[in-house]
Amino acid sequence: MTDPLDAFEPGSVAARGLFPTPLIVARLRIGPALNAMLAPIVLERERVERGVVVSNQGGWHSAEFQSWCGPAGLALLEGARGLADEMTAVDRGGGLRPARVDWRVAAWANVNRAGDSNRPHGHAGSYWSGVYWIDDGDADRDPAAGGLLELADPRGILPTMVAPHLRCAIEACAGEGGGHAVTPRAGTMVLFPAWLIHSVTTYAGRRPRISVAFNLSPGGASAR
Repeated sequence: MTDPLDAFEPGSVAARGLFPTPLIVARLRIGPALNAMLAPIVLERERVERGVVVSNQGGWHSAEFQSWCGPAGLALLEGARGLADEMTAVDRGGGLRPARVDWRVAAWANVNRAGDSNRPHGHAGSYWSGVYWIDDGDADRDPAAGGLLELADPRGILPTMVAPHLRCAIEACAGEGGGHAVTPRAGTMVLFPAWLIHSVTTYAGRRPRISVAFNLSPGGASAR
């Protein structure tokens, strides 16, 4: 059988994935201690504050977080700033250099119970978005608990609409038209571009799931 690549000069065929999208997953070293302090603070705030409706379908979405979260919440957000700094660079025309950014933070707490979810959305006006799970509810003991963070493929769904049985034969591109799901884990923080469309699937656990979500917008930035 003739090799399909015989028509090309030997060694001239190069294939790579373009336009990768970052997803950072990290575990906070002081997570267990922070979670023990933050869980009762958030649940008490839920008891006294009505909350708002944004992307949440059911569940409790607080107003701004910083004014009532206490030292534990502020430490959590400082960790988010530090992680964002490590994943951000300054481009001054001579290559990328590590950045120190004056991040403006908008944060809110979420409590989801059985039947709650979040519709697909993005966060215009921010650079990074993220979430930290204080309590993952039943995720660690019940894989069917749901409530997954779903990140949509920014390339859209066209590939799966045209030929759902085909996949690009380049590993970095093989998931085109699909998405990626992150299972909540207490003490874990994820960070992703604020423009990336994301949602939360319906939660079916018995215990409440508690998280803090945040957006980071750059003020000034300098090279480190």
